[in-house]
This record gives sequence, structure tokens and C-alpha cells, in this order.
Amino acid sequence: MRLVVRTLSELCITAGALVVLFVAYLLYWTGVQADSASAAQIDTLQREWADTPVAAAPARVPAPYVTGKGIAVMYVPRLGRDWKWPVLEGTGPDVLKQGLGHYARTAPLGGTGNFAVAGHRRTHGDPFKDFPRLRPGDAVVLTDGTTWFTYRIDRGPYRTVPADTAVVDPVPRKSGFDGPGRYLTLTTCDPEWGSSHRLIVWAHLDATRPVTDGRPQALDS
Repeated sequence: MRLVVRTLSELCITAGALVVLFVAYLLYWTGVQADSASAAQIDTLQREWADTPVAAAPARVPAPYVTGKGIAVMYVPRLGRDWKWPVLEGTGPDVLKQGLGHYARTAPLGGTGNFAVAGHRRTHGDPFKDFPRLRPGDAVVLTDGTTWFTYRIDRGPYRTVPADTAVVDPVPRKSGFDGPGRYLTLTTCDPEWGSSHRLIVWAHLDATRPVTDGRPQALDS
């Protein structure tokens, strides 16, 4: 009996240690990895932009997005003055470990339609941890190295189920938009440590500004 009790106790201690290590991995190590990966993605984008003559940008045909490659950098002042994440093409697990992901079937940045982006609520850097704080009127600013795009949130956070893929339609039914336009959708998981539902915000393109004119006011207010 003592041997059985001792064995069970050791198994419980081992299981508990594994649980603690797994939680530490989720809370800490995935964040370290995401911070490093996202910084590398932003650095790569900035070096590519530095090698491209900005003056030639309006005449340049944008290259097709490539899965796993960075396409823009996003800023959301409501989520913090230092909040800055790269947006990569695709929404697969490997992509979302490095930053935010652009839904491949949605519009390009600044284009007519719906530029839709997903991000983790928790783990892998917690980019959308404070997603519920977003409110109508908040700015979401992106740059592709040639232009600043300032979107303004119109509705959200709206809670729905993962199967509700209509939230990233060109004109999402429940967004309040009544016709074609230049829209932005952000999505993340809900509840905070689960994935049974999704939180959504919808925004419209409010202004554009060449990078040569400096940062938009939304980032400095």
C-alpha cells in the first residue's frame, strides 16, 4: 500500500510540475518568441521600405501578398502608445506566432472591400489582450512603407461564433455598412483564455497620408 501511495504521489507531483511548466510556456516563453519574431518582421519590412524609393510608390504596382511575409505595420493608440505589430499574409498558426495575420481572401490594405486581420488574444505576445477596450471612434493606423492608412472603428467589439465567416465579407452584414467601401475588420478569440467565440470590430478608412508627410495625427494625439 505504501508503494502504491508513494507512486501515486510521485505521479501527481510530476503531473503538477508539467502543468506549471506548460503554463509558464504559454504565459512567458511564447511571448518571448513572439516579441522576437515580430521585431524581426518589422525590421525586415523597414529595411525593404528603405531600399524602395518612396517617390516611385504611387506609380508602382503593389506586389501580390505572399503567405507568411510581412505586408504592413499596425498601430492602435487605444491599446498603448508603444503598441505596434507587424501584419503578415495568412492566418495559419505559424503566421500568428509572429504577429497579426491578414485573411488571404479579403481586400488589400487601403483597397475597396474589407481588409481583415486576425490576432491572438492570449499567448504569442498577447497582441489583442485588451481587444474589449476598443470603442467606436478609435483609430487603427497602418503603414505599408509608402502610405499611412488611418481607419476609424464604427462598431464593436461584437461577439459571434467561429463559423460566422460573414464578418470578413466585403460588406459585413452586421457591421452597419450599407454598401461597398474601404473597410477594416479585426478579429480575435473570446473568452480571454478560450476560443469558443470571436470578438470583432469593424472600421472604415478615414484618411490616407504619404509617409513623406510624416506621421498621422492619430498617432500623436
